[in-house]
Amino acid sequence: MSFRKPSTLVLACVTVLSLALTACGGANTSGAPGTGKIGVVTSTDVWGSVVSAVGGDQVSVTSIIHDPSADPHSYETTPGDVVATGQAELTLGNGGGYDDFFTKLTEQAPNARKLVAVDIAGTGEDNEHVWYSFTGVNKVADQVAAQLGQLRPEAAQTFTANANAFKEKVDALGTKAAGIGANHPDAKVLMTEPVPQYLVETAKLTDATPEAFSHAIENETDVPPATLAEVNQLISGKQIQVVLNNEQTVTPTTTQVVNEARQAGLPVVGVTETLPAGAADYLSWMTGQVDALAGAVG
Repeated sequence: MSFRKPSTLVLACVTVLSLALTACGGANTSGAPGTGKIGVVTSTDVWGSVVSAVGGDQVSVTSIIHDPSADPHSYETTPGDVVATGQAELTLGNGGGYDDFFTKLTEQAPNARKLVAVDIAGTGEDNEHVWYSFTGVNKVADQVAAQLGQLRPEAAQTFTANANAFKEKVDALGTKAAGIGANHPDAKVLMTEPVPQYLVETAKLTDATPEAFSHAIENETDVPPATLAEVNQLISGKQIQVVLNNEQTVTPTTTQVVNEARQAGLPVVGVTETLPAGAADYLSWMTGQVDALAGAVG
């Protein structure tokens, strides 16, 4: 996906609304007015699910992106988003250029504590899709627990316990994923976009995707003919075991690759960037992703 920023007009409207709220007495920064809960706003429902797992019934979570068809790169902030963020005590964005709209949005909430998942995860890699990094997600859960504990000290132990319980399940997923490559040490994958890169690394599978292919798809440019021919050869020659397809980035090229893989009898595993329809939470979603990958590799 390309990184497209919200329009100047939209950002201007956000600023105007924020000033209007201030002029009327200031935005409520108590979090979730009338609920007695800590108000948290996240950029996507992926991070909203992590916060909910750690905060439990002590938090009220608003996820700006909660539609599987929405694109965080091009999302345009609404007045309702400004109001929700202005009332938040804690915000959690992805960062890394993935959700620039949220960075701008949190500037309208100077009193909120701000967390950025990419910074916390600290993977050391130039890939912003850190929700597929199980160790990174665990680090985010710890930071969420710490910040919530500071906001509500009497519940700090509960937040820590919730984070630990969540991390145990994430660790179990990581162990399960690592077993895929352990059982199939020569397995190779092709990704239409490097969204699940961290999962592939955890599963100890070899990424055979040509770098020029990934670069072109992410930047919405034409794939060089020679590179596309290389991809076609990987598929037709069955030099890979599975194609991982980002279902939220569909282009004529990715559609062609998926169709060719199916015609060649190769399994195609769909991956997403936000919770897909029917997914209850982060853990159930990722369990499905790991199980699908394991089944495809065999």
